[in-house]
Amino acid sequence: MNDTSHSGPYLVGQLLIAMPGMRDERFAKTVIYMCAHNEEGAMGLVLNQRLESLTFAELMSQLEIDEDNTAKGVPVHFGGPVEAGRGFVLHSDDMVRKETLNIDKGVALTSTAEFFDDLSKGKGPKNCILALGYAGWQPGQLEHEIMRNSWMSLSVDNSFLFDDEVSRKWSQAYKLMGIDPNSLSSESGRA
Repeated sequence: MNDTSHSGPYLVGQLLIAMPGMRDERFAKTVIYMCAHNEEGAMGLVLNQRLESLTFAELMSQLEIDEDNTAKGVPVHFGGPVEAGRGFVLHSDDMVRKETLNIDKGVALTSTAEFFDDLSKGKGPKNCILALGYAGWQPGQLEHEIMRNSWMSLSVDNSFLFDDEVSRKWSQAYKLMGIDPNSLSSESGRA
């Protein structure tokens, strides 16, 4: 059954799930939430890779933002290899600023110092993922990778996005599709 909630070939608001044969090690077994996708290219955030080497407190210190004790539990994710020093917050849309990009039903993206300051004070949105860097594609590049059998796409509800079970997201995404990733071939072909 085709998902008709998105117009055209664009994947905004959907997940990209790396195929088992993904050749790029940076994206092996990743789940990426697509924040932007149009004729100019695509941008998404990896949802299932935490940066164990950096705590929220350390990040706030690097950004010279005073951190309140209420925000210590915010994990920092690897959002992708592009602009790895830049922070992005994928979040529920219960809190938005004028700079916020509304992506899909109840999901938004913000990347401002003021938003990080709110997070540090425990005044952030109900659900959020803090990521450093993003995954980006030039015009036509993502479509080419999909044709080469590198990615599958999936629409999910927001509870899946903001679920803390980071290590299981890849296998859970395949389970939602009803597919055993071990049964998939890494070879692509066209009929």
